[in-house]
Amino acid sequence: MLTRRITYRLYPTRQQESTLHYWRKLHCGLYNAALANRKTQYQKFNHAVDYFEQQNSLPAFKEVWPEYKELGSHALQATLKRVDLAFQRFFKKLGGYPRFKASRRYAGWTYPCKSGWKAETSGLHGSLNLSNLGSLKMRGQARTWGKPTTCTIFWRHGKWYASITVQCEPARSTGEGSVGIDLGCKEAITLSTGEQISKPEFIRQGDIQVKQASKKLRRKRAPNRTKRIKASRRWTRERQKVSKLQRKVARQRENWIHQVTSHIVSRNSLVAGEKLNVKNMTRKGKSKTRQKAGLNRSILSVGFGMIGQFLDYKLAEAGGFYVESPTQQLKPSQRCVKCWELTPKTLSDRVHVCANPHCNHVEDRDVNAAQVNLAWARGKELASSVAESSSSTACGSMRQLGAKKRQKPQAS
Repeated sequence: MLTRRITYRLYPTRQQESTLHYWRKLHCGLYNAALANRKTQYQKFNHAVDYFEQQNSLPAFKEVWPEYKELGSHALQATLKRVDLAFQRFFKKLGGYPRFKASRRYAGWTYPCKSGWKAETSGLHGSLNLSNLGSLKMRGQARTWGKPTTCTIFWRHGKWYASITVQCEPARSTGEGSVGIDLGCKEAITLSTGEQISKPEFIRQGDIQVKQASKKLRRKRAPNRTKRIKASRRWTRERQKVSKLQRKVARQRENWIHQVTSHIVSRNSLVAGEKLNVKNMTRKGKSKTRQKAGLNRSILSVGFGMIGQFLDYKLAEAGGFYVESPTQQLKPSQRCVKCWELTPKTLSDRVHVCANPHCNHVEDRDVNAAQVNLAWARGKELASSVAESSSSTACGSMRQLGAKKRQKPQAS
């Protein structure tokens, strides 16, 4: 059994929508109260409050604030769990210190079990019943429906949504082939067969529209808390336009990646990619250059991280395998697929010409990298105990290669 998440659009009535906003405000108040309790107890009494202590105090809390009784105990416990997870991330140095949240920015709440809600659907549209609220119409489609487990209600961009997790057994058809892939900015996806998939033109046009709208936004009076300046009405309207365009481009990109990855999985049961740290790749440079900013924008526009995630779970559904090669050790863009020789290149070198005089293999750079990933996945890579030739090096520049050759042997 696998767990899948399906998001449905909710269509509440005016009275139901007012109640949903009121409940969202109450959950936000509980979140801030739990955060203030932990902070005050530690600063004044040196006492570390944990999740179970706050959970056990919920009955007394609801006696003082009776409006929380209609929300359900499990939903309130899930809100307290959010506070606990935020502090756990802080202690593990994965995030900053938890901060108080404004009610207009608080997304929603979660039902961690089947209590308090019921989804009346078989996967295509239907309705959602919430305790003390009634039935809400919802619209959406699940590829595979199963046993509902949790439900999260959230407010985003002026609309209500329900994110439902189900336990199911998804089935997907796949072929008997195997292929290696290489991700890039010039061509989004390059296959080991020589096929290249470019980023669609509508995503390029969407990026241009976002850039033009952002330029108009910068000309309006932006808010500044330090100087106590409020945003102008024109800035607010323009900000909404930019957000709408950004959401449209994000949805188009996600839909395109779904189509491309499904097409690859339908023909191949083994897909070999490379392990990329997108967060470090798109990090700002030491000197703020427009060239690095443009490279970061191109990487994020293609969606390097999403492609690997989609291939991974879709191949798992089809019974296939998705393997990622260690990029820093293997160096697919520099290694020759024929003789496994390293040939250092720069970003401007788009053709691979093997430096081994006995090989002289010539191939497109991205196609060769995809073939190297596939060869590594099949187990054709050289063993680590086998020494490489003197012209091979683990570095990525000709300067380091020359320094290694000029190094004098140590006296025994």
